[in-house]
This record gives sequence, C-alpha cells and structure tokens, in this order.
Amino acid sequence: MGQTASIPDPKAKFQVIGAGLSRTGTTSFGSALSLLLSGPVYHGGTQVVGSSEAHIKSWIRCISHTPIRNPGDAQIVNSWLREVFTGYVACTDYPGAQFTPELLALYPDAKVICTLRDPDRWAKSIEAMSRSVTMWHLSVLLWPVPTMRWFVRYLDVTKVGRWKELYGVETADRRVWEKHIEWLKEVVPPEKLFFFDVRDGWEPLCKILGVEVPEGLEFPRENDKEAVEGLIKAQVMRGLMTWAVILGGVAVGLGVWLSLKAQ
Repeated sequence: MGQTASIPDPKAKFQVIGAGLSRTGTTSFGSALSLLLSGPVYHGGTQVVGSSEAHIKSWIRCISHTPIRNPGDAQIVNSWLREVFTGYVACTDYPGAQFTPELLALYPDAKVICTLRDPDRWAKSIEAMSRSVTMWHLSVLLWPVPTMRWFVRYLDVTKVGRWKELYGVETADRRVWEKHIEWLKEVVPPEKLFFFDVRDGWEPLCKILGVEVPEGLEFPRENDKEAVEGLIKAQVMRGLMTWAVILGGVAVGLGVWLSLKAQ
C-alpha cells in the first residue's frame, strides 16, 4: 500500500469491494481494511504501477475487452479478475472499482463500500491528476522503465474501454462522480452497498464490517495524491536517469567513432 505493492496471501478471503473513485481516500481506506480484516489489500494505483510488466499488460488485455460484447470478452475479463484478486481481503481504487458487478458475481458474499469526499473538491483533484499523467512526453520518458513503459497504453485503453462505457467520457470530471454513484446504486443490491467518508474514522467502517473498533489505534491518514504521484514521479526519475545513461553511452560511442574516423 502507499508506494509499495501489497503481497497476496493464499489464505486471504476476499471480503470487500472498494468501489470509491480514485482520490477519495482509497489509500487510507485500504490501510484501514488491511488492519481490520488482517490481510493484504489490492490498491489499484499502487499495484498496477508497482508490479511486473506482465501484471500491467494483463490489465491492458482485460480492459481492452470492455465493453463486454460476447462470451469471449466475459471469459477474458472474469478470468483475469479472479486471478488478480486471489490472495487479497479487499480491493480499492481503479480499476477494481469499475468492475464492481463482475467482482460481486465472483464474490457474492463481499460488501461494496464506496468512499466519498466533497464532489467539487474531488473534481478539481482528479482533473489535476489527469493532466499530470497525460502529458504528451510521458511515454517517451517512461519508455526505458520496465512496467511503466506500458503505463500510457494502460491509460489509453482505459479511456475507450470500461471508463467510457460507464461514464460516457474519456476524461475525469464532476459528471463522472455523479454517474459513478448512480451506476453503483443500479448494479449493487441496496443491502450490500455502503458509503463511507474516511474523515469519519473507525466507527462507521467497523459498523459496516461488523467488527470491533480498534483500541488505541489511530485511523490511517494517507494522502492518495502523494502516494500515487510519488510513485509515478519516482518512475519518471528512473526514466530520466536511464535516458541519461543511454544518451551518455551514445555520446561516448559517437566520440570514439569520430576520433577513429579522424585518424
């Protein structure tokens, strides 16, 4: 969690679908769930960026088969969802949140908890994040970095796949917030759907889960923006350093070639 991908536990039972949008306290929420449910939580932003190339490529393949139009699409999507969430007690953030109906079918006993925040503040925050991860030169900077060289492709399939299917747009703005809440109320049985603001702390979350409030333990307060952007910035720095080595090697090679040619 945070800037480090969680490690799955084969004994973990999947119990919670975190259906909140990115930038709604999903990092803090995931840490809280991990403590209360005693197991690893799959935070989409961290896991996708912090895992192997095979992992992000599998998500690209899955999302490329949305909207689901035929049994073949359904088989690919459901197979990956079953594989990727095995070993976790819960998931939070995109892309898991956008596959809530499929996850409910796979885990019918799971509860769906949507994290909330002020919609207008969320819109400003998500729009700023969208601008930062869609810069035209990002694909060039990240090309030498394993996993991250696929990040822009991951964003591209997201825009035209499940995201556009659900929200009708390729961007993230206030319309997405409103449509997301409406969609959850349509696809999740009311007795399974809960809404939670991380600012409210342990008590309402523990009530939803039916567990005791931890004594003497502060509710996790982690910053979604810092967690995900910090991870991406670290990868960009890796890209810059790798490019420096590559270009430095090219410069040395060119210098040697010119020197030999001049003799």
